[in-house]
Amino acid sequence: MLYSMTGIGRVEALVGSLHLSIEIRSLNGKSLDVNLNRLAPALRPWDMDLRSFLSPRLLRGTVDLAISIRDETPSLSSGIHPERVKAYFMELQSLSESLGVMQSGPELMASVLRLPEVLTAPESEPIDQADWEAILKQIELAVGKLQEHRRTEGAALEIDLRSRIEAIEAGVEKIIPLEAGRMERVKARLLAAFSDAGIENKDPNRFEQELIYFLEKMDISEEKTRLQQHCRYFHQVLENGEVSKGKVLGFILQEIGREINTTGSKANDAGIQQIVVGMKDELEKAKEQVLNVL
Repeated sequence: MLYSMTGIGRVEALVGSLHLSIEIRSLNGKSLDVNLNRLAPALRPWDMDLRSFLSPRLLRGTVDLAISIRDETPSLSSGIHPERVKAYFMELQSLSESLGVMQSGPELMASVLRLPEVLTAPESEPIDQADWEAILKQIELAVGKLQEHRRTEGAALEIDLRSRIEAIEAGVEKIIPLEAGRMERVKARLLAAFSDAGIENKDPNRFEQELIYFLEKMDISEEKTRLQQHCRYFHQVLENGEVSKGKVLGFILQEIGREINTTGSKANDAGIQQIVVGMKDELEKAKEQVLNVL
C-alpha cells in the first residue's frame, strides 16, 4: 500500500465552550515541514507539543495546520473603549459643524465605530491541560482524515507506478528477440564497409577476433538482467508493509534509468533503441509520480 504526500483533513467540534475549526493540509516535500502560522493565539504555548505529536504521524510533506477557536460563552466585556469613542465623536461632530456638513447622532456614531482601535476583540483565555488534551483528540481526528485521503490517493499512484514498471519489463522482453540476429547484422555491416573501402584481402581469423571483441562491447545481457532485478525489487517494495517508501522507490528508479541508458548506448540497433526510448518515457512518468509518494 502506498500513501500520497498530498491530502486534507477537516474537523469541526465543540470542546466545552470552545468551538474548534481544524483544517490540516499536506503537499509534497523532501522532509516534514509543519507550518503553524494559522494557529489560534491561545494554542501558541502548545506549539512544541503539537509538533512532537504531528512528526511521527505525518513523516514527510509540507503540512499546513490551521486551528481557529471561538468561545461560545457570552463575554462580559464588550471590547469597546468608551473614552476613545467619546473623543472620536466630539472631534467628528466639531469637524462636521466647521465644514457645514450636518450629521445626526446615529450617523456620527456609526462612523466612529468604524474607526481603528475603537473596538478590540476580547483577549484569548489560556488553554489549560484538560482543554489541550481534548483539543488534541480533535486534531488527531483531523490527522486521521488526512491520512485516509493520503491512502486513497496513494492507491491510485500505486496502480499507475505498477503500469509504468510493467511497461519497462515488457520492453526488456521485446529486446530479447531483436538480439538474436544482431551479430549477423553487425557482421554484414562491417563486411559491407570493407567492400566499400576497397579492402578485399583480409585475415578471416583476425576479422572474427575483432568482431567478437566488438560484439562483447555491445553485449547488453548484464544490463537486461540488472534491469529485470531492479523492476522486481520495485514491485517488492510496493508490496511491503512500510508506510513511507517514496525515497526508496526513487532510488530504485535511478538504478533502472542507469541500466536503460546503458542498454541504449550499447545497442547499436535501431529496433532496440526505439524500445529504449519508450522505456525512458515510462521511466520519466514514474519519476514524476514517485515525487508524490510518502
